[in-house]
Amino acid sequence: MDSYIHHLAGQRLMLGFEGTGLTPDLREIIEKYQAGGIILFRNNIQSPDQLAQLCEDAQSFARSCGRPPLFIAVDQEGGKVSRLPEPFTQFGGNPGIRSRTEAENFARITARELQKAGINMNLAPVMDVVPPKTDSIMQDRSFAGDARTVADLGTAVIKTLQENKVMAVAKHFPGIGRTVLDSHHHLPVLDADLSTLAASDLVPFKAAVQADVSGIMLTHVVYPKLDDQWQASLSVAIARDLVRDALGFQGLVLTDDLDMKAIGHDMKTCMAQVLASDIDLALICHKGPNIENAFQVLVGLLASDTALQAKADVCLERIYRYKQRYLGWHTA
Repeated sequence: MDSYIHHLAGQRLMLGFEGTGLTPDLREIIEKYQAGGIILFRNNIQSPDQLAQLCEDAQSFARSCGRPPLFIAVDQEGGKVSRLPEPFTQFGGNPGIRSRTEAENFARITARELQKAGINMNLAPVMDVVPPKTDSIMQDRSFAGDARTVADLGTAVIKTLQENKVMAVAKHFPGIGRTVLDSHHHLPVLDADLSTLAASDLVPFKAAVQADVSGIMLTHVVYPKLDDQWQASLSVAIARDLVRDALGFQGLVLTDDLDMKAIGHDMKTCMAQVLASDIDLALICHKGPNIENAFQVLVGLLASDTALQAKADVCLERIYRYKQRYLGWHTA
């Protein structure tokens, strides 16, 4: 049972690391913490050949440890947020995409390059709607236009990425286009009610669900009229009641990076909320004590509560389903 609990805990984590190869840190993430996935940043990437070797070595090491294959994720939105440097194809980003043909072209080329490198999940597209005349933090990362336009262009990206065997993740639920503060450094608050969000911000995410998007990423923004205590990324009312129950989403639900300044809670609090909210993958994107703390807290919580274990089994089945569908993995 102890080994299963460790596996149950580790598969819920998507972790970042330092280095450009199979470093001791990366080995520990895979072997000791049994991480469900890893996330890559610019400092992990030097060249196409190096990146492909890194991904191949990580997957080979996971197999040698008897682990399932890893989700290997990257933020490759194009434009401002592009982790893959030249000679990977460089795109101008969502604001410059004005047609489904352009969206599909971006997604097709990006998917081909990610696949060749061994990356199987793109933390994109951004599905946030920026209202007119708003000094939004997302204005240089979002599609230009109203909610229907964002939905149309975003689903073109989603479908094309996934047709080319790369999981798409729509972000940042339930929509941060109205936000003027950056959650990397602050805790933004949006005082919009559900009817206001449903009329605009949620429209692209509903379309993403209908397009069978693999994942939805939750923002750290607080929506007090939806949950006056927790950020969306730790909220039962938003992650479970709204995403799962109201939208009927059966794919992967991810937090944004729990290392961000908007998260003022300790890891014990964060992991308890992740489990309570039926969130599949908690992102901790930087080396440090938070990784060890999160893993140990998850193990402790799951070992002491059979009801949480049962809920975690459902999340694990979901994680396995996407590893089978996109990574060609088959359980024994």
